[in-house]
Amino acid sequence: MKTGTTPAPAPLHTSADLTITDITITPIAFSDPPLLNAVGVHEPLVHRVVIEVRTANGLLGLGECSGGRSRLENLALGANAIKGVSVFDTTRMEQLINHALDPGLSAFERAAVFSAFEVACLDIQGHATGRTVSELLGGTVRDAVPFSAYLFYKWAEHPALDGRPAIADEWGEALDPAGIVRQARKMISDYGFKSIKLKGGVFPPAEEIEAIRALREAFPALPLRLDPNTAWTVETSQWVAGKTDGLLEYLEDPTPGLEGMGAVASTAPMPLATNMCVVAFEHIRQSIELGSVQVILGDHHYWGGLRHTRELGTICETFGLGLSMHSNSHLGISLAAMVHVAAATPALTYACDTHYPWNGHNDVVKPGALRFVDGSVRVPTGTGLGVELDREKLAELHQQYLDARMTARDDTGYMQRFDPDYSADLPRW
Repeated sequence: MKTGTTPAPAPLHTSADLTITDITITPIAFSDPPLLNAVGVHEPLVHRVVIEVRTANGLLGLGECSGGRSRLENLALGANAIKGVSVFDTTRMEQLINHALDPGLSAFERAAVFSAFEVACLDIQGHATGRTVSELLGGTVRDAVPFSAYLFYKWAEHPALDGRPAIADEWGEALDPAGIVRQARKMISDYGFKSIKLKGGVFPPAEEIEAIRALREAFPALPLRLDPNTAWTVETSQWVAGKTDGLLEYLEDPTPGLEGMGAVASTAPMPLATNMCVVAFEHIRQSIELGSVQVILGDHHYWGGLRHTRELGTICETFGLGLSMHSNSHLGISLAAMVHVAAATPALTYACDTHYPWNGHNDVVKPGALRFVDGSVRVPTGTGLGVELDREKLAELHQQYLDARMTARDDTGYMQRFDPDYSADLPRW
């Protein structure tokens, strides 16, 4: 060694230390209220999956994604493909997972499988470096991430079925404007949300417009959104857009397809948003050419992980598109991941969606790291995702999954248990 030189510090962890040695995939089932939507009603249990990735030196990273038999099969293939790879080599991981999956599998499913592992690997990267995931994504541009109150039409309870008693919940019935306003008051009182989204597509559009008007009267200062999940034709969507002029912050997925959305957008007085017709990078060009949407709802489960979602933000910024974030029934690992990527995305222009008020009491992460204050969640300060697994709760929810023998979520089939003539064909109006 030359005189006067300072040796480089030894790395905290070697490359060999950070190779993946073990992956545990645990399917779980947790309770869900009877929330109505355009294709039926939520079943009493949601199928979800928790992923645990471990490295040679014992570091643990967590991931979470939606469940179902085919998803579990694809996760198993992905897990086998990435063992022995460094948790820092996520680009290679994505390639290996894509190679391992069936060539005919959709880009959507490929993205969802990779995302679950990428989140867990970023969690480990944070533990290894003493950084938060948002720092690893480029730095935190907001200390707290705003969310929107996510309202649903809902039954008072899951009706008795096949010898099972009825299952009530604390939220009660919401089948008319008064019920929706009551639900909003409770959610805003409990969580402090500063904007409101109503899941529509359940009742004829005129009834849902009345609910929006009731919300505007009850909450004159809060931005409102309506999402009928493509339940309307182009003509009906244009009519609703006209009737809700001045009421909505944006109208989400009123009609199917990029062409249909483009036709509605050409006359709508408010922006159109989507998490249904633009769900992959290859959809963006045509959407821009047609003027189909002005707001994209990103979702790291859909878009292939946190880094790709961060890239989506850059593209939205480039083309002058708004950005929010989509949600489905989820627990704290997904919420933490969502908070970190939103905190690291400058282009986030709207409060994010979340189902957490409906499902958070089932959480598999220990309490304390994730809290809603004034409608926002502060970025967890611990390393990685900043959340810790509650193993007793995980075991309980896994047993619930085994007992239920769930294979997939089926909102339509569950609705047809009570209304055999129900059809999920869309658009409906």
